Amino acid sequence: MRQPLEAIRVLEWGMFHAGPGGTAILGDLGAEVIKIEQPGTGDLIRLAHRIGSIPFELAGGRNLFCEAANRNKKSITIDLSKEKGQEIVQRLVSKSDVFLTNLRRRTVESLQMTYPVLCQYNPQLIYARVSAFGPNGPDRDRGGFDYQGQGRSGMMFSMGEEGMPPVVSQFGIVDQATAIMASHQIITALLMRERFGIGQEVHVSILSTGLYLLYVNMMIALVGGFEPPRHQRSREHALRNYYCCQDGRWLIMSLDPSGRSWGALCQALGRPELEDAPRFDSEENRFANREELVALFDQIFATRPRDEWLRLFAEYDLICAPVHRLSELVNDPQIMQNDYIVDFDHPVLGKIKIPGFPIHFSQSWAGTRSAAPELGEHTEEVLREIGGYTAAEVAKLREEGVV
Repeated sequence: MRQPLEAIRVLEWGMFHAGPGGTAILGDLGAEVIKIEQPGTGDLIRLAHRIGSIPFELAGGRNLFCEAANRNKKSITIDLSKEKGQEIVQRLVSKSDVFLTNLRRRTVESLQMTYPVLCQYNPQLIYARVSAFGPNGPDRDRGGFDYQGQGRSGMMFSMGEEGMPPVVSQFGIVDQATAIMASHQIITALLMRERFGIGQEVHVSILSTGLYLLYVNMMIALVGGFEPPRHQRSREHALRNYYCCQDGRWLIMSLDPSGRSWGALCQALGRPELEDAPRFDSEENRFANREELVALFDQIFATRPRDEWLRLFAEYDLICAPVHRLSELVNDPQIMQNDYIVDFDHPVLGKIKIPGFPIHFSQSWAGTRSAAPELGEHTEEVLREIGGYTAAEVAKLREEGVV
């Protein structure tokens, strides 16, 4: 079965996740992705064996962060500070569809890797930029990571409860969303090239992605004129809330507050008398007495284990789901039977489970095809098969420290 982006070639000159994660997604979709790295060091993500309190180290000198960002890729090493190194990229660009970088503008300009330079070698090139804060404005040249996206976008005040300090989410949630947006911008530009015959530069940032994730929250603030309240469980609507069950596991429900679900919920909870209780018999009363109702539900849910409640809710067709820890995901048959987590044969780690591709295609497939490459693993292959260099020329480039 074919893959959606077969025959698309992508050159990536990037580090960490927000940019490289985007080309990894293109690789999931079948694109050939060639990662350009500095000889000897490579993408600094290769050295990230611990970030904060989170260990990433794996067997064979590998690390989780690098595996996530660089699946499906070939690695070549080129010293772009050398003129011959830049010439190699120019030759590869002439035979590629996409060039992506998330390095800062001053670095890109100093090494002649800008769009105006590279499009001379391929006018139909899709040149993708990923930055921290966008292509314009006073902070366009400043660096930033996932945490800065969470903070500056307003996300950290959109999580947690009222009165809490801002809450940060582990790990890389905005980085991954930026990677998704980077793949989105590239695929959109490729479609435009196919339909209108034009190449172009496209740009997405960690900040723009964080803001776009909060689209509805921003509408509330900008159009509604008030700050969206943080979810305070004890004071939030009882039918749009989460509860701890007898076994210490949690569930979360989102039921129609207008009352159409109220009777079924009372039946499922084994408390039919609540349906017509004066303090809860209308949406207005349920909202006015929500603190009392949340406290009552806390007591009711504590009488049975979570799976029993989930079964009852399913019988009454009530919208509810378990609140999982990440380590519990492999025990959820809905996740596993939809291949949202899949088996993967890793060349070093053996058989492991990894995230699956989130989209199902009826006439094609997508997913991880290969593990992150070793530094420079494909240099000679790419230079000879795509760049057209002879074995002797590659050997000379190695001798000169260009590759």
